[in-house]
Amino acid sequence: MLASGSGSNFEALVNYCRRKDVLVATVCLLIVNNPGCGAEARAERLGIPWILINHRDFDSRELHDAAITNTLKKEDIDLVVLAGWMRIITSELINAFPKGSLLNIHPSLLPAFKGGAAIADALLAGVVKTGCSVHEVVLDVDAGPILAQAEVLITKADDHESLSAKIHQQEHLILPPIVLAKARHLAQNYG
Repeated sequence: MLASGSGSNFEALVNYCRRKDVLVATVCLLIVNNPGCGAEARAERLGIPWILINHRDFDSRELHDAAITNTLKKEDIDLVVLAGWMRIITSELINAFPKGSLLNIHPSLLPAFKGGAAIADALLAGVVKTGCSVHEVVLDVDAGPILAQAEVLITKADDHESLSAKIHQQEHLILPPIVLAKARHLAQNYG
């Protein structure tokens, strides 16, 4: 998994994969790009190996993605989940894995509100609902095939913090089963 922030989706996925009825998917590694982000502490508490690959240490997105790719390949990772990964990834990482092997959770009902300010954009637009989407990663930002979505109603009382919390609740529900289904598909088709 790749995470930049608090790591709540990371923890939700780890807990889901540790259930007795989930035998095909394991979270093997967490890569973070922000030193001291909350995901690091969650990985420590959950006993999941993690590594910092700080994007600030690289001269380009491509070099950063090459370092990530090398780490994932060295660890023999089959499925990569971007959960709160606040970086646009390049073809260096996308093309290193079979199509459909990179998944992202995004805090909007795609195709609406693509990009890094989706929650703020939804509030600014005055829409009555938003949500979250799990999609395959492709070169165009937040444009890959959508695998699941969940709606969240926006009330007049909602601000960025409250809406973000409601969206996170839904993300924690829809991301793990999609990752499990994708892991099963990859296991059946790629051994």
